[in-house]
Amino acid sequence: QVQLVESGGGLVQTGGSLRLSCAASGRTIYRYTMGWFRQAPGKEREFVAAVTWRTSSTNYADSVKGRFTISRDNNAKNTVYLQMNSLKPEDTAVYYCAARLGEEARDYDYNYWGKGTLVTVSS
Repeated sequence: QVQLVESGGGLVQTGGSLRLSCAASGRTIYRYTMGWFRQAPGKEREFVAAVTWRTSSTNYADSVKGRFTISRDNNAKNTVYLQMNSLKPEDTAVYYCAARLGEEARDYDYNYWGKGTLVTVSS
């Protein structure tokens, strides 16, 4: 079992930056692909980014490529990060951390989820 807790959300102006963190506990995330998803008000949850456990290969949604960077620390911190730059109002959403056992950086098929952290980008 993996427990995930997100942090780092908040209010930022257009063009600003935020770094989200996802702390894992209960089991090391060493063999888990880690992902970030988001859900905007009135919309379905969508994939944002993923990073694999062995090679740290990444996968990004087209809407965030070049602006967001996902990274992970498999050592003592057992943490995944999402660096978000050049933020836009359309990035406003609740951001969720997720984990899936396996190497593929998929945009689906995640088994464990955090409760989310709210990111609001003002225009």
